[in-house]
Amino acid sequence: MLASPSLSSSGTAHHPARSALRAMRLHQWAKNALVALPAALAHRIGEADVWMAVVTAIVSLGLVASGTYVVNDLLDRERDARHPTKRHRPFASGALSPGFGWVFGPALVGVGFALAWVLLPPLFVGALAVYLVTTLAYSFALKRLVLVDVVVLAGLYALRVLAGGAATGIAVSEWLLAFSLFFFLGLALMKRYAELRILEKEVSARDNGRGYTVEDAAMLRALGPAAGFMAVLVFALYVTSPDVAALYARPDLLWLAAPLLAYWTMRMWMLAHRGTMTDEPVAYAIRDRASYVVVALTAGVLVLASIG
Repeated sequence: MLASPSLSSSGTAHHPARSALRAMRLHQWAKNALVALPAALAHRIGEADVWMAVVTAIVSLGLVASGTYVVNDLLDRERDARHPTKRHRPFASGALSPGFGWVFGPALVGVGFALAWVLLPPLFVGALAVYLVTTLAYSFALKRLVLVDVVVLAGLYALRVLAGGAATGIAVSEWLLAFSLFFFLGLALMKRYAELRILEKEVSARDNGRGYTVEDAAMLRALGPAAGFMAVLVFALYVTSPDVAALYARPDLLWLAAPLLAYWTMRMWMLAHRGTMTDEPVAYAIRDRASYVVVALTAGVLVLASIG
């Protein structure tokens, strides 16, 4: 099934191996960097055993996530084929056959679990199992439930942080968990809003297959930034907490990160409102120079606060 190039429904030639890599959505593995957060914020990311556990966890989680993306795209291929941007996905375009997908997806999941089982603690394997079950439930049913879907997406982001703690044996603070839940809820709402903005340009499109209609865009535009700024508030409260003094020599410098986070949140929502963002905020941020500048400046603030 991967022997020779094929033609998509649009008549464009696709190399099967390249299409298989596209179906894995390797750019989405950037989300798995969240696994490193507990170690990084505990200032232990430089320890060799911790670093190896983080890398292994990222690869394991990435393989399982890719397998679930394949399954999700198989389930959505007919609807995606009618979507203005998703119709170019490998299964929707016909670049890959459904038969190949139903073998490829579970195989990726199996390899991911095997890697975790051999090299990582049982607690991480348990977190990986929760991730798999939740993601499959999302693909088969939960993604069609209004607002439930965004809560589940935010929970999956937060689960990556918890999985990082499980892989390294580093406890995840309540501050980090609270920040993650609000921040990623904002991203999940942004994802849905961006999808609806795209559909608003399509005369015949009224819903995105997730239970939302274009009339819901205004509500998502209200809820999303609110969640994002709740994350900023949690960060501000963290800066004033006693926990900070134990980790940072100059905790007052952390205040400089708050406006950076607020700016990034406002900018991403502005782009989504203008309809210039793709339907995946994380993928957009990976290609966005301003996002890299914000990340670099924030990292600089954390380093300066650590060394005094």
